[in-house]
Amino acid sequence: MTYGQQPGGGQYPGGPQQPGGPQGPGGYYQPPQPMTPADQRLWATLTHIGGIFSNFVAPLVAYLVLRDRGAFVREHTRAALNFHLTMAIAYVAGTILSIVVIGLFIIWAAGIVSIVFGIIAAVAANRGQLYRYPLSIEFIRE
Repeated sequence: MTYGQQPGGGQYPGGPQQPGGPQGPGGYYQPPQPMTPADQRLWATLTHIGGIFSNFVAPLVAYLVLRDRGAFVREHTRAALNFHLTMAIAYVAGTILSIVVIGLFIIWAAGIVSIVFGIIAAVAANRGQLYRYPLSIEFIRE
C-alpha cells in the first residue's frame, strides 16, 4: 500500500466514486440540472421571505445552493443576500449606537424596512419579475 491509497483497495469499477453526490455514467459527478421557471419563482419567493425571518442566513444558503440552477433564481438570491447583508450592517450600527438613543431608532427602522421591502420583493418574485432592493449595497456583483 502506498501513501494516499485506500486500505484493501484496488480501483472501483466505473472510475472514482464521490460519496453522497449525484453520479452519472461511470460514477462521475454531474452538475445540477436547471430548474423550471415555476420552481425558480418559488425558490426566489422563499429566499425573500426567509430573509425577513433569518436576516442574511437564508439568502446566503439559497445563493450558495441555487445560484447555478437558473438565471432568475440567481439574480433574486443575489439581490436578497446583498440587501440583508446591508440590513445586518444597519443592525450592528444600531446596536453600537444604542448607547445613545438614536441606535434604537436605527434598529427599529431597519426592521421595518427589511419587512416591507422583503414582502415587496417576494411578491415580485412570485409574479416572475426582477426586483432591485433600494438602499442595498452591492457586495456580490452579477
